[in-house]
Amino acid sequence: MLELINKGGPFMWPIGVCSVLALAIFLERVFVYFRIRRGSQGLFHEVESLAGKGRHDEAIIVCQRADTPLARIFIAALRVAGRPREQIKTLVEEAGNRESAPLSRYLGLMATIANISPLLGLLGTVWGMIEAFNVIALQGVGTPATLGGGISQALITTAAGLTVAIPTILGHRYLTSRADRITLEMEEYSLHLVDVLGS
Repeated sequence: MLELINKGGPFMWPIGVCSVLALAIFLERVFVYFRIRRGSQGLFHEVESLAGKGRHDEAIIVCQRADTPLARIFIAALRVAGRPREQIKTLVEEAGNRESAPLSRYLGLMATIANISPLLGLLGTVWGMIEAFNVIALQGVGTPATLGGGISQALITTAAGLTVAIPTILGHRYLTSRADRITLEMEEYSLHLVDVLGS
C-alpha cells in the first residue's frame, strides 16, 4: 500500500485522508442510528401506557433514562399534557425538527468527500502527466516502457480517487435513507402520543 501511495505521488495522501474520514463518519453514523432505533418501539409502548393512565411524571422519568431524540420529543409532549391537541402537536413538531436535524450531522462532509475524491485523483493524474511530459521534453521520448510506466503511475491517483468516491457515495445514500426512516418513525410515534395526550 505504501509503495502504491509513493508511486501515485503527493495527491495520494489527501485521497487517503478522505478515505479515512469517510469510513469514520460511516461507522459513527451507523452506531448512532442503531442506538437511536434500538428500543424506540419499547419506549413508545411504555410511555403510551403510562400516559394513557395519566402517569405523566413517571413517563417523563422513563424518557429521561432513555436519553434519545425520541425520548426528548416525548418529554416535550408530556410536559404540556392537558393542553389542546393542536397546541401539543405544534410543540411536538418543533421538538421533532430540533431533534431530527442532528441526524444529518457529518453527512454533508461525507458528500463533499465523495465529490472531491475523484477530482483530487484527476488533479494528481494531470500533475503526473505534466511531470512525465517535462521529462520527455528534457530527455527525449526514451523507450515505450519508460513512457508507459510514467503514464501508469499518473493514472494511479485517478483510480484511487474513484475507489474512495464510489463506496462513499453508496454509504452516503445508505445513511441518508436511514436518517429519513428514523425521522419518519419518530414522527409517527410522536403523533400517536399526541393523540393519547390530546384525547
